[in-house]
Amino acid sequence: MSRVWDIPVQDSTRVRDVRVAAEAACARTGLDADSTAGAALVATELATNLVKHASGGRIVINLTGPCDTRAEGVPGVQITSLDHGPGIGNVQAALQDGHTTASSSLGAGLGTCLRVSSDFDLHSRPGRGTVAVARIRPARPPGAPSPGPAHFPTGARAGGIVTSLAYAEHSGDAFAWVRSGSTVTLLLADGLGHGGKAAEASTAAVEDAAVEELHRCAGLPPAELLRRLHTALRTTRGAAVGVAQLDESTGRLSFAGVGNIRARFRTEDVWRPLISHPGIVGAHFPATVPLQHSCWRPDSLLVLHSDALPSRWAPPHDLQLLGHDPAVTAAVVLRDAGSAARPLRDDTSVAVLAPEPPDGRP
Repeated sequence: MSRVWDIPVQDSTRVRDVRVAAEAACARTGLDADSTAGAALVATELATNLVKHASGGRIVINLTGPCDTRAEGVPGVQITSLDHGPGIGNVQAALQDGHTTASSSLGAGLGTCLRVSSDFDLHSRPGRGTVAVARIRPARPPGAPSPGPAHFPTGARAGGIVTSLAYAEHSGDAFAWVRSGSTVTLLLADGLGHGGKAAEASTAAVEDAAVEELHRCAGLPPAELLRRLHTALRTTRGAAVGVAQLDESTGRLSFAGVGNIRARFRTEDVWRPLISHPGIVGAHFPATVPLQHSCWRPDSLLVLHSDALPSRWAPPHDLQLLGHDPAVTAAVVLRDAGSAARPLRDDTSVAVLAPEPPDGRP
């Protein structure tokens, strides 16, 4: 996830840049020609809407690894559109093919995005702006079953967004999640510093250690996983790492973090922090890592983020977003934590663990 295309879109000249970035992301992922054409179309539609209806915004393109989407083992491209525009009054109508909107409202072309994307979700509030997330994966052969994890009574899914400082090509932040039976493990890493060297640390954590170690040792608790990651990161600058693990069969959430990874957990409409322990994974690992436990309910929500978000940031009381793709929730958190007048001052990542929606929608 450390390769990032983060493009400010203030006028029509940037629409082509967004399309080219989407094509480059597909090439890096190895997507086929049809999937690449779909990603280019979605990126163009979202960028055009930002110019026409939202007075500008930004497009963030991330690569999704084998464990970063609901379809495990299938890499792809995630395209996120964020704006502080007027919002959409009628989201359901805007998602219909051929729908057009008044000049004051975002929405044209969203039906196309919904139809073309492997996953598409959108959150919009009048006067607050809109966030849209589209994921493009390889086309399935005709008749092939739709991939996706099993559903459990207290099931969960994860997603997120990664951005870079000053629109740089690489981010020192990364996240990954893995499902093993009824256990879901979410990891977020913030490599020390920012840019290429920091990305090296977080990439090692996520791609080499997290993916391989989590698959190999999925039954280990978060503190033990952190110790395994400490060994894997000794050749890098090191990273702050947070690990959350949900046992869906018992509804028990466990969290352990080392460094400045911050976590906020909501249940029964009450938010509380989960505290990481001082230290650096790969450099200065603490003698003990406290493990915190919580009960996971159908209305629970977990937000992990790097320290680029303001230190006093706290989720607003109206951050509900239940039923939305976790990446949408993560993007709303990131968007509302900063603005053009108050940009975030480091690589930034937000990862979210959320319940499966009752209707099983993507």
